[in-house]
Amino acid sequence: MKFQGATLAFTSLLLGLSQAAAAAEPAASAGKGAAWPKGHYAELNAMPDWGGAWVLARPKPGAPPREQPAAKGEYLKRLQDWQKQVREKSGLVPRETSNCMPPGMPGMLGTGQYPIEFLFTPGRVTVHHEAWMQWRSIWTDGRDRPKDLEPGIFGHSVGRWEGNTLVVETVSIKTLMEMAPGLKHSPKLRILERIHQDPKDPDTLLDEVTMEDPDALEKPYHVTHTYTRQRDWTLMEFICAENDRNPVDESGFTQLD
Repeated sequence: MKFQGATLAFTSLLLGLSQAAAAAEPAASAGKGAAWPKGHYAELNAMPDWGGAWVLARPKPGAPPREQPAAKGEYLKRLQDWQKQVREKSGLVPRETSNCMPPGMPGMLGTGQYPIEFLFTPGRVTVHHEAWMQWRSIWTDGRDRPKDLEPGIFGHSVGRWEGNTLVVETVSIKTLMEMAPGLKHSPKLRILERIHQDPKDPDTLLDEVTMEDPDALEKPYHVTHTYTRQRDWTLMEFICAENDRNPVDESGFTQLD
């Protein structure tokens, strides 16, 4: 009888713990859709339709020239030195990174013929780029940024929905990345994006980008990327490391083979 009583008591304890955990889950999941996806998927139906693959559109004939960044200080000098090398060496200039290094942010937003796709899950928008098979997470579950945030090539992106527009702020991007060809940035770079479909054409997606860097730029730098949709495309494998055979000089700069 004692053994039976102990068994019943232990069973009751387990049941109580299970019920307590079930009761705690909704509270823990509040505002944390990415970490607690259960029960949040119905909300995805209210989001805009960004299905399919999106490919960067070429500028239309007669379109106004794209805004150029107003670099300053040491960043301007480094940019001018890079531009001089490009002119003198027909574009064959050394790089600080491997030629298989993904462009990261913000360069990954404008990688030509390589399409991208958006995956909506509770509390997160994941952007899959065919080029270098890059994956970028945009957290939309209201989380705070980590206090010990470590810089990365994609940075740390948090976003929110304003109607059908995804508003994103990205910080903590490694200074190896470029804001524009040949233009580096400081650790203070902050990128703001407003991503939305063209009101006149749902198969056109606009990413309005503003870059702010008080150390590297005289004023914010604006650029808009336009993408067109292909419903029947699927992204392919891109394994750059299969042919990453770039010689490196005595200073550690990547050369061209």
